[in-house]
Amino acid sequence: MLRFLVSRLALIVPTFFGITVVAFLFPRLLRGDPVLLLAGERGVTPERYEQLVHQFGFDRPLVIQYLDYVWGLLGGDFGTSIATKNPVLYDFFSLFPATLELSFFAIAFAIIIGIPAGIIAAVRRGSLFDQAAMGVALVGYSMPIFWWGLLLVVVFSGMLGWTPIDGRINVRYFFDSVTGFMTIDALISGQRGAFSDAVRHLILPTIVLGTIPLAVIARQTRSAMLEVLGEDYVRTARAKGLPPRRVIGIHALRNALIPVVTTIGLQTGLLMGGAILTEHVFSWPGIGKWLLDSISSRDYPVVQGSLIIIALIVMLVNLLVDVLYGLINPGIRHRG
Repeated sequence: MLRFLVSRLALIVPTFFGITVVAFLFPRLLRGDPVLLLAGERGVTPERYEQLVHQFGFDRPLVIQYLDYVWGLLGGDFGTSIATKNPVLYDFFSLFPATLELSFFAIAFAIIIGIPAGIIAAVRRGSLFDQAAMGVALVGYSMPIFWWGLLLVVVFSGMLGWTPIDGRINVRYFFDSVTGFMTIDALISGQRGAFSDAVRHLILPTIVLGTIPLAVIARQTRSAMLEVLGEDYVRTARAKGLPPRRVIGIHALRNALIPVVTTIGLQTGLLMGGAILTEHVFSWPGIGKWLLDSISSRDYPVVQGSLIIIALIVMLVNLLVDVLYGLINPGIRHRG
């Protein structure tokens, strides 16, 4: 197991440095001068402009800027936001609970619907339910998040008025943030209607963000179940006269869940990418909206730091999935 873990950790190191290169160069490929955006295009004098360029290190060679940036990262310095003057780590973890809460509900939504749908589709292979479920899953996987979110807002918030349009909770509720998770804080506050209002604000963003993971989990569950249902031990269990629920729920599902667990872990890591667009559509005050706003304002330290932190989180999730998969299936460790 130690050798398996070391081999996975060894892959993270070059991946990390590759990500630092991308994060460092990406903001510099965007249009706009961050110095002018900071000082104001009309109010900055040439002397002040040169002073700011030197202050932020933009007058040094690009390679030196990169090496200094990586050295700072290794020391835990992800930079300071040009807009807020706060350390990037501080702003990130102030907003991260909102994104984490949304991601948790999205992956829970995907699991609760995706796994049963995949199981039923496999058991009833070729049926109308199977074709309809897999067709809907394919459409859900292909659905652009931005368009899907706007469509739901127009229908359920605009036309029907069933759900809020944006934000995490109605402005009439005011309480201190204890955990950073709005549903928990609303429940703790004891204010009547606060918890239900926080849940109502989560409905549409959860559906939008969870649609693609749901489609992937459903299709993976169906595929894994079909493979397992054809195994000899499943046919033997049926021949012994065991109830269908026991055959499917214990003998088949237990082994089919191994690749499904891996898929869930990978989709959890990929939720960060979907959260950026989802938060923008619903004005959700998380790291996704924060990152997009920082790109618009050319806040280099925030763009660089947030990209790297998100990448580290995704790599950590993937590492945990690899370790979990290695524990469930020891054969993977030997091949890894």
